[in-house]
Amino acid sequence: MLDAKKIREDFPIFKRKINGKPLVYLNSAATTQKPRQVIDAILGFYSDYHGTVHRGPDQLAHEATSAFEQSRKKVAMFVNAKEDEIVFTKNTSESLNLLAYSFSKSKLKQGDEVLVSEMEHHSNLVPWQQLALLYGFKLKFIPINSDGTLKMESVTEMISKKTKIVSITQASNVLGTVNDVKKIAKIARENGCISVVDGAQSVPHFKVDVKDLGCDFLAFSGHKMLGPTGIGVLFGRKEMLEGMEPFLYGGDMIAEVTFEKTVFAEPPSKFEAGTPNGEGAIGLGAAVDYLNKIGMDDVHRHEQEISKYAFEQLSQLDFLKMYGPLPEKKTAVFAFNVEKIHPHDVGSILDQFGIAIRTGHHCAQPLMRKMGISGSVRASFYVYNSKEDVDVLVEALKKTKSMLG
Repeated sequence: MLDAKKIREDFPIFKRKINGKPLVYLNSAATTQKPRQVIDAILGFYSDYHGTVHRGPDQLAHEATSAFEQSRKKVAMFVNAKEDEIVFTKNTSESLNLLAYSFSKSKLKQGDEVLVSEMEHHSNLVPWQQLALLYGFKLKFIPINSDGTLKMESVTEMISKKTKIVSITQASNVLGTVNDVKKIAKIARENGCISVVDGAQSVPHFKVDVKDLGCDFLAFSGHKMLGPTGIGVLFGRKEMLEGMEPFLYGGDMIAEVTFEKTVFAEPPSKFEAGTPNGEGAIGLGAAVDYLNKIGMDDVHRHEQEISKYAFEQLSQLDFLKMYGPLPEKKTAVFAFNVEKIHPHDVGSILDQFGIAIRTGHHCAQPLMRKMGISGSVRASFYVYNSKEDVDVLVEALKKTKSMLG
């Protein structure tokens, strides 16, 4: 396993105490904490070479632009893509909205179909849903099994000549389920469909290679992989990006403008309207450096060990109802409920023990209804977590049950 104690030394926030207790941060599926290396990169941008990216002949603008584009190169290498296949966005949600709006304008018509799954985050459901209502195409849902895994046989069964897009999460933010998106992308390709992968919960946790997956698009967020908020990524195969309509209009995404018409720039600039988030991109580049130094294979192994241990320990609590598949089929994410206690109350008590977790529907209300619950408690682990954090959680859950149950 990774030396989580040593890793935590890089994270200033772990010097804090919450309600007099050491911080045990178990909410990385929502957002990750930031190492000093990322914070310093952001401070360096603002204090040493803050200039407007892609705008200006001055030294500061050159340095800012160079750092911004260097981060694009780092991100591209991280997922094995080309630099001009990486579009910087605000977050995964914006990346998926970009796709949904662009395709709705140019590639989807009344009677067409888009496939998503029943375990999708709202970000990979609501954009397609709302645009389906507007443009008249149909949204269909690939079902899940009782253990929270995807019914893979349904993917082939549900694809038809009407299907144009298959958009699937690689890892569920609620269940932790890791889906075989490589196989799904292959099925989509064989049926002439576009494949979209929501990688918000996968790219931070194990090696993701877009060439190996064979997907057309991959979306993910910086803040879930040790980077800052406000920066997201959309990978798109170059030929796909070239044929797409822009989502946003404005500065820096044009080649020529007259009073009568506009000629758009080549990708990725075509999709990056307005002054870009220099701070975010540079911080994300530093986060990629940090993860590469650890090694994504080691990140994955560390999480697998914690996941196995957490499953063993949480399973011993007879008052706990856990959701999702076994550890070998999931990321280190655990959704559960404590018998007779509302999830929010559980979260409030755990906070008294210095434990940060997530409660609620986790932006996946249709999945919650499918599971027959209104919400759950969710504990999610990352590189700075250890087995000791699991032990603290288990003991705190026992005390919570004793206090409220």
